[in-house]
Amino acid sequence: MSKIPCKILIVDDEDDILLAGKLLLKQHFATVMTTSDPNRIPALLQENSFDIVLLDMNYSKGATSSKEGIHWLKQILQLSSKTMVILMTAYGDIELAVRALKEGATDFVLKPWQNEKLVAILKTACQNKLSEKENNTRTVEHSKTVFHYDGFIGVSPAMQRVYQTIDKVAGTEANVLILGENGTGKEVAARAIHGKSKRANSAFEKVDLGAVSETLFESELFGHAKGAFTDAKEDRAGRLEAASGGTLFLDEIGNLSLSLQAKLLTVLQSRQVIRLGTNKPRPIDVRLVCATNMPLYEMVKEGTFRQDLLYRINTVEIHLPPLRERREDVKLLVDHFLKVYCEKYERPDLGISSETIRRLSEYHWPGNIRELDHAIERAVILCDGNELHPDDFYLVPGEPDKQQQGSEAFAESDYTLEALEKMMVQKALVKHGGNITHAAKELGITRTALYRRIEKHGL
Repeated sequence: MSKIPCKILIVDDEDDILLAGKLLLKQHFATVMTTSDPNRIPALLQENSFDIVLLDMNYSKGATSSKEGIHWLKQILQLSSKTMVILMTAYGDIELAVRALKEGATDFVLKPWQNEKLVAILKTACQNKLSEKENNTRTVEHSKTVFHYDGFIGVSPAMQRVYQTIDKVAGTEANVLILGENGTGKEVAARAIHGKSKRANSAFEKVDLGAVSETLFESELFGHAKGAFTDAKEDRAGRLEAASGGTLFLDEIGNLSLSLQAKLLTVLQSRQVIRLGTNKPRPIDVRLVCATNMPLYEMVKEGTFRQDLLYRINTVEIHLPPLRERREDVKLLVDHFLKVYCEKYERPDLGISSETIRRLSEYHWPGNIRELDHAIERAVILCDGNELHPDDFYLVPGEPDKQQQGSEAFAESDYTLEALEKMMVQKALVKHGGNITHAAKELGITRTALYRRIEKHGL
């Protein structure tokens, strides 16, 4: 798992807190430093350009007023105005939290923290920080052209419409449904909406509903109490609670069974959850963003998706175009991925021929941007020369464009079992318009097995 390139400083007078925080956060972030002495903060800020300071509110023995935390918050922002400060304390106080936010804090966390929620808050803050850095260095080719938009790369009219819709809806509290084929960037769109929303400094929680079994659905989303089932060894908040105050991204919502759709709808309507093993309702406040590659309106007609749930989740819809409908963006994407993988695999002199760009632009890309990404990475790894040529790419046969008809997309030597498996999975997905259930049925495997193969082949 690649770490987010952010530098974090944890300031707390308890060594156990510092150790626990460092062990947790260094799994996710590039640099994590700690200090138990807040008086060292000015020197540390001078020596290091920290993106985030996770700051305890009380340092004097027996202190509970949190005045020290407010003092150091102000000091940090004076010394480094671009550093984000997230305050933490064992003493919950809503008025203090409001004051801290007004003084410039990014967020407020109670100790003992929930690991998932703390990581989610810091990830969101780091992503906003990285996005801000990118925005400051972004080159705009034309006043009406967006080259890089919150994770997206593209100048095509189809993408301009997506950007405009995100700009309009992000600042509202409207629920959003993102539709598009696999690999078109639905999670990127969800994060862009969150990043431009009023909840940007709160948690962004993603749940892949296609990968959550029915037996674990309620525990994953609603949480559970200790002893609620065999492996429930401690109380655990669900994703809905973890996302409260922020955004909940439900990916592959079209894969939910009717019974699970009913349970989700009940929670969304009541805006409260009940953990498994308890009777206590817990209020939640989430902005809901959902995504799917499945034809929900057809599923409503077929009776496999609840109409009332569809109305609940699609206040605004965003349709992400497949790559074959935005061919003018292919070169930009190729240049971007080539730069990324040349740096990753230390091949600074590797280029790409104009003929290769033309061929890649003409290809139909059934796996969309995700397929292009993996194709470039594979070519960079295996290329022997200093320039990528068409034969460095292994393009899957399917429904090629007119320019490609008559040519072989697969060389004879490509018919390994792995290549054939990838080809059959892609053909089934294309045939059924990305419908996981129907594609899995045709292939004679379970949906879970199909998801494993999609992940395996980077589709």
